[in-house]
Amino acid sequence: MLHVWSDILLAADSQQVTLLGLSDLSSAFNCVDHEILLQPLEIGVCFSGVVLDWIRSFLTDRTQQVTYNGRLSPVSVILYGVPQGSVLKPLLYLLYTAELNYVVARHHLHPHQYADHCHIYDSSSVDTVTAPVHRLAACLTEVEDWMMVSRLQLNASKTEVMWLGSNQQLQRFDIPNVDILSTTIEVTDTARDLGVVIDSQLTLSAHVEALTRSCYHQLCQLSSIIWSLSTEGTRTLVQAFISCRCKSLLYGISDGLLRRLQSVQNAAARLVTGTHRHEHTTPVLRQLHWLPLRQRIQACWVRVPVYCRPSTAVPR
Repeated sequence: MLHVWSDILLAADSQQVTLLGLSDLSSAFNCVDHEILLQPLEIGVCFSGVVLDWIRSFLTDRTQQVTYNGRLSPVSVILYGVPQGSVLKPLLYLLYTAELNYVVARHHLHPHQYADHCHIYDSSSVDTVTAPVHRLAACLTEVEDWMMVSRLQLNASKTEVMWLGSNQQLQRFDIPNVDILSTTIEVTDTARDLGVVIDSQLTLSAHVEALTRSCYHQLCQLSSIIWSLSTEGTRTLVQAFISCRCKSLLYGISDGLLRRLQSVQNAAARLVTGTHRHEHTTPVLRQLHWLPLRQRIQACWVRVPVYCRPSTAVPR
């Protein structure tokens, strides 16, 4: 997500807008054909001998049954899909769809995959915004053909498309719809991508709004059972549901949005320590050894590789 966000912000710094397509696949992990998967592992990745036999043994000779009303169905051999709950599941899927990156690159677009999520995007000046639209339409047509051969299904009706850039650049053109795969897709202003709500103007305001709403809901749920928890238990739950959602992608957001997030952390600290709402939270955060949000985001930021760090030249 940081890599894609960085590319989009760098394009905005150069007075360009970005067309982003978020493709949706139907039951992607369950449609992986074992025989098709083993071919790129042997030819493309050069697995052979015992290693290839390990993976073949891991995938094949699995069976399944369904029980209903005390009766068992006949045993069926599983010919498709990667085992659920396996740490190899996303890795095997990425190897299965590795050729997809070359299909997208042939259309001079930028592909980026994370498990079964596929981002396809391209940046251009405002004067040439129709070019990436045509390339994206042609690209997704070829992607759909490739997926049909690979026994995957691209869900065109759930594919989202959006323009991203500075407000000044976005106001200079109007392309409300994009024709893709015989379907007219309405360009959206916000979209949820890997748990992040991105907006067309790159402010992350929609994400902060959704994040604060979700966190306050979690705090409200925890407050109803806090009487049965120890202080350490409450702190562990708060860190699991609230604190872990602060990510380096928030680096560079406006002070107003940062204050909204800081109010969530303050409420969480008061819940853990039983502090009254009118008392200052600075000593409470120090007692809990919690960094304020600004410093916490910066601490996450320094662990991010330099090539993935979003540009901060565009005021957000």
